[in-house]
Amino acid sequence: MDNRQVIGSWLSGPRAAMEDAGADFGYRGEQLGLPESGPNSLARPGRRLGALAVDWGLSYLIAYSLITHGYRVPATSNWTLLVFFLLSALTVGTVGFTPGKRLFGIRVLALETGTVNPLRSLLRTVLLCLAIPALIWDRDGRGLHDRLAKTVEVRI
Repeated sequence: MDNRQVIGSWLSGPRAAMEDAGADFGYRGEQLGLPESGPNSLARPGRRLGALAVDWGLSYLIAYSLITHGYRVPATSNWTLLVFFLLSALTVGTVGFTPGKRLFGIRVLALETGTVNPLRSLLRTVLLCLAIPALIWDRDGRGLHDRLAKTVEVRI
């Protein structure tokens, strides 16, 4: 094996290196029974991060304009987190998506029932606000907050 192959396997990651060695992982979401592409397929990380950015920006605008009355105070970020928590828990628990998720064509589903009940949404949102569980992903690209709440983000 020459240096180019070694560097190439390092740059493409362990999954690609294992696939080159003959391992078959399938597509993301296959183990969950989701289609490979199209509606109800697993939402990609770019869409999910975009939706998160829109929801955080909306929460910041609400906290900045309505709660702190336009004054930049150190507690604005705390209010933003509270508004984000309420926005996410209430909207995902009732309609299955936040405004950002709707804008990016994403919906949150429970694996067993297909709908997210308010308690499951509350657990998912608490873990999401802690941030660390959302940064730990499995092979399907689901965050730990989704795994523990038994939910999945799919394309609409």
